[in-house]
Amino acid sequence: MKVTVTWEGEHMCLKGLGPSGQQVTMDAAPEHGGQNLGARPSEVLLMGMAGCTALDVLSILKKKRLSLASFAIDVEAERAPEHPKVFNAATLVYRLAGPDLPEDQVKHAIELSLSKYCGMVNTLKKAMPISYCYEINGNRSPVTPAP
Repeated sequence: MKVTVTWEGEHMCLKGLGPSGQQVTMDAAPEHGGQNLGARPSEVLLMGMAGCTALDVLSILKKKRLSLASFAIDVEAERAPEHPKVFNAATLVYRLAGPDLPEDQVKHAIELSLSKYCGMVNTLKKAMPISYCYEINGNRSPVTPAP
């Protein structure tokens, strides 16, 4: 895979483009010379990880014929205070709602994504510990290390 990030020629605004043809706008915070015209690259990294596992889980749940009313993933990440300000740890919080979502099937779908299918999570697990939990209709599970 090849992606290209191009400076837009004004301030700190960047456009990312990959094989999908979809652009992603990134920018620095105003205090760092940006104009807040896009997400920070660090945000895009975490969004990519959440998006990768989200697509897996959605696909697995669809194959299990489970219906969702809503689905979201929060990523709660810790960063080092000093440069290079790497991420030290992250927790994925899967939030699902629907009329009939058996906990064992939801957990199985998440664990399949985290252990077998999601390349983004499995790449980032090499750099930092990743844990997860899930909420089904508002009931939260304990936080567990990713398999």
